[in-house]
Amino acid sequence: MESSSIEIRRAFGFLFICVSIAVVAGAILSEVVFQNKLPFYYYGIVWVGSFGVIIGSNFKKFSKILPMIRQRMKNSVKWPPYVSAINGICWAGPFVAIGAFPSLLQYLILLGIGLGNLSTYLIMKKFSNQDNKEQMIVGCIALASIPVAVFIDTSLVTLQDVAVVLSRILIAISYAAGGIYARR
Repeated sequence: MESSSIEIRRAFGFLFICVSIAVVAGAILSEVVFQNKLPFYYYGIVWVGSFGVIIGSNFKKFSKILPMIRQRMKNSVKWPPYVSAINGICWAGPFVAIGAFPSLLQYLILLGIGLGNLSTYLIMKKFSNQDNKEQMIVGCIALASIPVAVFIDTSLVTLQDVAVVLSRILIAISYAAGGIYARR
């Protein structure tokens, strides 16, 4: 059974809000790991745990919205291959670049989330006739957060770990804004 576009938008809104909460939890707990000089593998536990707790505590809701999320994502298989490639590069390119430029980690993550969401929005609008503004909101806020993150990192914060935490909070804000818009 096909879900309405409003139900699908609200499902994505719930997903985005959950991502926002998990990112905030992961950012804060990662800082605790850093401050206590715990072994590196704790970061993996923190991030998997943050998302796991959010998904697990909302398992019933996720099991209901997953088909709606899949329904929207099925539109991407109808795109021409070159369009899918462009979208994939927008999502993955900045994350791959982290390997070459690890000192730019927080900016490249914001860039990947921004470009990925914005390109998906534009492509869905053009090729799938969908106007998923919540995705545009996430992308635009993430991209607009890059200069904010640079300013915070270079002018306001002397500790690199605090700058990374703040950039993750900016990611959470972008997802929360998109999620709140979609849930209205």
